[in-house]
Amino acid sequence: MKRRILAFIFYILGVIAVCIIATVSFISMKINPVLNGPGVTETVKLSNWFEGIKNTNMDTNVYVFDSGVEGGSILILGGTHANEPAGILSAIVMLENIKVETGKVFIIPYANNSAISHNDAMEGAPEFYHIDLPDGSTRDFRFGSRRTNPTDQWPDPTLYNHQSGSTLGGGEVSNLNRCYPGDPDGYPTEKLAYAIVQLIKNEKVDIVIDMHESSPEYPVNDAIVFHQNAAELAITAQMMLEMDNIQIRLEESPVNLRGLSHREIGDSTDAMVLLLEVANPSQGRLRGKTDEDLVVTGLDKFYVQAAKEGKLYAPYDENGYPISLRVARHITTIDYIIQSWNMMSEKQILIDDIPSYENLINDIGSFLIEHEG
Repeated sequence: MKRRILAFIFYILGVIAVCIIATVSFISMKINPVLNGPGVTETVKLSNWFEGIKNTNMDTNVYVFDSGVEGGSILILGGTHANEPAGILSAIVMLENIKVETGKVFIIPYANNSAISHNDAMEGAPEFYHIDLPDGSTRDFRFGSRRTNPTDQWPDPTLYNHQSGSTLGGGEVSNLNRCYPGDPDGYPTEKLAYAIVQLIKNEKVDIVIDMHESSPEYPVNDAIVFHQNAAELAITAQMMLEMDNIQIRLEESPVNLRGLSHREIGDSTDAMVLLLEVANPSQGRLRGKTDEDLVVTGLDKFYVQAAKEGKLYAPYDENGYPISLRVARHITTIDYIIQSWNMMSEKQILIDDIPSYENLINDIGSFLIEHEG
């Protein structure tokens, strides 16, 4: 009897130990390393615009840059898919550097904050990646998932009946970029989409930019996907980019492709909406080992071979497609979209200290704030 009691006690202690370790590990995975730059005037929660996500893991920080001078406004979204790190890092680099002289800027680096807390199952992806800083230290960033964490939304339906009437696979109800314009009474991810749309409506946001990454074998990469009401903005930005020898495609948002930011936000608000895609081998199916090195350098021997065989839709060679290049493309495209807007509108958006394309490629770490201590 005593042996059974002791065995039971040890069993319970073991379970408690495993729970503690798992809890600590889970909490550590939810660390979102963002440091306010000199231009941030306010940091607020997205739930300020929709209380339905308050006190949940769907809530996320919104970094506000209010110049105090009347002008236009822009919302920049990173982390719609938390396994597409260039969008998140681009948002962080911008919010840690820029100053707004005219108009108002909103930046959300972790649009789906829940998705940053876990990895995609069976993908073998790293939990973190690291960027070297000039002082020899590093900044650590979480590598997350395409979808909402099941601990925050489960179970998903077999089929997802989008409010537009389209029917999608059930797992897409956990994909923020299939849930717009959102539903205040829907699944948690639909509530998140609704909260973002409420921010756009209530703040009368003029431009929305949603940053993504896609596999080099996917036709829509190194591209601006634009809602029809943002066509002139996208075309002008493309011309400016190509004058600087930065090649980029234009893709018009398909009218029947429902639930996506560029379609639904453009249809349901007055904002001009654009989605940016940049090629990233860690997103593709031709890749080898999905480790931190692949995430940061973008170098994969299988993609080198695929490029030689003409199977890719993005330029690719032995230099890879590093995260510094991917971030440089995103930030420079945003810069030129804003410049295009300023040529079209009297509601100016004037921003200082946007890092240049060349400087980002050469040393992205110099544009990240060093941790004290």
